[in-house]
Parts: sequence; structure tokens; C-alpha cells
Amino acid sequence: MKKLLFKRRSDTSHWVGDGFPVRSIFSYRDIAKEISPFLLMDYAGPANFSPSGSNRRGVGEHPHRGFETVTIVYSGEVEHRDSAGGGGEIGPGDVQWMTAASGLVHEELHGKNFSKTGGLFEMIQLWVNLPAKDKSAKPKYQGLMDGNIPKIELKEGKGSVRVIAGSFQGNKGPASTFTPIDMLDVSLKKGSTQTFTAPQSFTTLVFVLKGQLKLASGEFVEEAELAVLDKVEKNFELTATDDAKILLLIGQPIDEPIVAQGPFVMNTWSEIHQAIDDFQQGRMGRL
Repeated sequence: MKKLLFKRRSDTSHWVGDGFPVRSIFSYRDIAKEISPFLLMDYAGPANFSPSGSNRRGVGEHPHRGFETVTIVYSGEVEHRDSAGGGGEIGPGDVQWMTAASGLVHEELHGKNFSKTGGLFEMIQLWVNLPAKDKSAKPKYQGLMDGNIPKIELKEGKGSVRVIAGSFQGNKGPASTFTPIDMLDVSLKKGSTQTFTAPQSFTTLVFVLKGQLKLASGEFVEEAELAVLDKVEKNFELTATDDAKILLLIGQPIDEPIVAQGPFVMNTWSEIHQAIDDFQQGRMGRL
């Protein structure tokens, strides 16, 4: 069984725009090698918002280049619009997979209905790196609706697994990825134990949104905490000591330099300087 390398958590939050109170759970800035191909994860909420009417909260126009953003909504609504023509609104259970690649400008706002009614808001946003050969690819947008994401009921009523990307027990997720990635949205009932598999040498990250997990090696993973597992063994076992909601991230590492500044993640500083110039000159488009 895989062993725990270390755990990460953040108990302090900061605002991204005026719509996303986030805790930054992990980042390439200090553990790039351990989390590759994933770059960072922000956990927004759970937070209650009052109605704002036509004054929609969120993050206004800003650029990205060199990676992908993945937004998973658990409660509330998020609307996306970008300069490459992509866009859509996602709600509970839906996922937005945006490939910035060669560069675009986008905005992320609370959905129109959610802005009118307010309520509970909870989401995760991941940054996923791209190999150097794909950083110049054409931008694209994937709106993955809940009804199109396979949901597998585990045996003996243990819980369920939704396959956002990759596969689980022969069921493939709808997300198109540039490198091998399994992204699994897991629910485990209290007292249930489930074994999962990740290829040797692949990164394995376990994030607990709700409840508590016990690893096979005896360590506990608490709510809003990330466990980073070793890359040596294939199997890992999760036991829910309370009803648990989990995000599993499994991916093939990208063994390339990471050079980043703000919303750009490239391989060299000259590419960063080019990205800044391209944005300032309008070559990434405008909304």
C-alpha cells in the first residue's frame, strides 16, 4: 500500500476578486515536484452569500497562458466567459475545464440566478500544468455537466465515485486531458473502506472536503486537508471514519522547468516576458 509522504492544509483564507473566499491548499511555489502535473489548488468556501442582484460578484477580466484551470462546483453557480469564444454556466456537480495554453483572457462570476438568490457557495479550482510542447496549443473550453459525468456506485453500499477525468473500474470520464490524469469525486460512507489504484511513479493526492479518512498506514486526514502519497506502490486504501467527501487527483508528472509570474506558467523567463508583452499588446484577445 502507498504510504503518506506529508499533509498540507490552510486555515487562513483570502479573497480572489469579490466572489471567491479561498484557502490555498497547495502550490508549485514550494512543492512543485511532489504535486506535478498539478500546480495549485484553491478551495473556496463553504461560504454563505447574500443576494447581490445585478451586482454580480467574481473576478473580472484577466489573462492566462501555459496551463489549464479546472473548476469543480459543489454549491452555487459560476459563469465563465473568455476571449477564445468559450463560456458557460456551471452549478452543483458540474465542472469547467478551461485550457488557456497559448493564451486568453477570461472572467469568472457568480451565476445570474445565484446572484439573485444568494446561498451556500463551495468550489475547488485547480491549475493543471501543460508540457512545453502543448503550451502553444489553441485554447479551448470544456463544460462538463453533472449528467454527463459517470457515477459508479461502490459495492456493499460503500458510497460512489464520479469520474471527471481518466477512468475508474473501466468507466471513463468526459474530460479531455493533455497528459494522463485521473480526477475522481468520491463519497464514502462512515465505516467503509475502499482500495484505489494509481500507476507507479504517478502523483497521488487525496483531498478531504468533508468528514475524516484513515489511511492504511494509520494516519488520519481531516476536513480541508490534503494527503500526498508516495509514488512507489500502486494501491492505496481509504477508510471513512465519518461520512466523507473526497477529491482524488492522480497524474503523470511533467518533468520540466516551471517558471511562473502571476497568471502565466511557462518553462523559461523569456517565455514569461513574451506572455506579458502579448497580453499588454492585446494578442490574447479581449472580452
